[in-house]
Amino acid sequence: MTSRERVLLALNHKEADRVSIYDAPWIPTLKRWHDEGFPSGISAAEYFDYDIVRFSADTSPRFPIEIVEESEEYIVITTPFGGLRREHKDYSTTPQILDYPCKSPRDWPKIKERLVAEWSRVDWQGEWEVDLTGSKVTLRKGKCSDRTVPTTGGRPDWGRGLRRCREAHDEGKFICYTAAVGYDKIQNYVATERLLMAVATEPEWVRDMYETDAKLVVEMYRIMKERGFEFDGAWLSCDLGYRNGLFFSPYHFKEQLRPTFKYLFDYFKDDGLPVILHSDGYVQDLVPYFIADGLTCLQPLETKAGMDLLELKKNFGHKLAFMGGIDVRSMADLNPSIIEDEIKKKLLFAKKGGGYIYCCDADSVPENVSFDRYCQVIELVKKYGSYRGILGGRFKPI
Repeated sequence: MTSRERVLLALNHKEADRVSIYDAPWIPTLKRWHDEGFPSGISAAEYFDYDIVRFSADTSPRFPIEIVEESEEYIVITTPFGGLRREHKDYSTTPQILDYPCKSPRDWPKIKERLVAEWSRVDWQGEWEVDLTGSKVTLRKGKCSDRTVPTTGGRPDWGRGLRRCREAHDEGKFICYTAAVGYDKIQNYVATERLLMAVATEPEWVRDMYETDAKLVVEMYRIMKERGFEFDGAWLSCDLGYRNGLFFSPYHFKEQLRPTFKYLFDYFKDDGLPVILHSDGYVQDLVPYFIADGLTCLQPLETKAGMDLLELKKNFGHKLAFMGGIDVRSMADLNPSIIEDEIKKKLLFAKKGGGYIYCCDADSVPENVSFDRYCQVIELVKKYGSYRGILGGRFKPI
């Protein structure tokens, strides 16, 4: 069975040969794993044979990116969104935001005019070179030429070329068009406190930012598809909660962001693509809206924020597929039985009738998870995620 077939069965609430597998380890995690025996010259996706491959376009305003200040430990850089941030050089921590480009509605037009769909926003040739050891992306072609760009959050998420997409298609992978959207994306323009005030007092401005960005996301998908990219699904990212609840009320979601989500869900589903939404934090109060508006799958189900995979599957599993929910804190626990209990309990229930895909419950696999432990994780997922009985045996890479 191919990855594409396996993922599609899960998203359609049908059982396959086993639960599909996807993760995206942070760059500092990969550095640790290399020190612990992870082979060089191969990605985690290839080594662990992940079922999902993601491609994206640059949907930022593409402001110049420059290193403003540098020390042995940190760099201060301008961002493609027009801001300024301080980053740890190994990208192992959340960046400190020093300045934002959009402090009021008066600043928005100069950003909005740059959000125009162009072919040069796509890495057609795979020449936006990723250097994992240096945590940077070197852009050598098109309008982004001749500068070195640190990756957002320490992960090389920009496209890897049409050739790689075709290879992934031939390998039977499930290929996703990926884009950040909505509130979480707009935080690159507007400071969080200011944006939350705008949500409460300037809804028209907020809606315009959401809608403008969504239209660019759709147009870049259309350009990529017309020029040869083949997609099986859409993966949209928008964090909407934290540990104790939503960033704003369900009312404000319904009035401002929900129409944009529905526009995106409808567009991709009308084009034949299931839609996966990545949304960190506690977002359970929004699940009924997601279902009503046609979302296919919710990810990553952050356990420490109160997202309970078993409860979600029980209450909504007949209408919504789920991806994630495996606690990264259990992965890092020194007692190996902790992660086995976590995976066994959750997978044996969540996999029933399809509708579940494995990944960790965070943005990525963190640095405190060893290479040997992560190999155990994949082994356990294949063992308890099998639809052909409980499988045994040590994990073996492809």
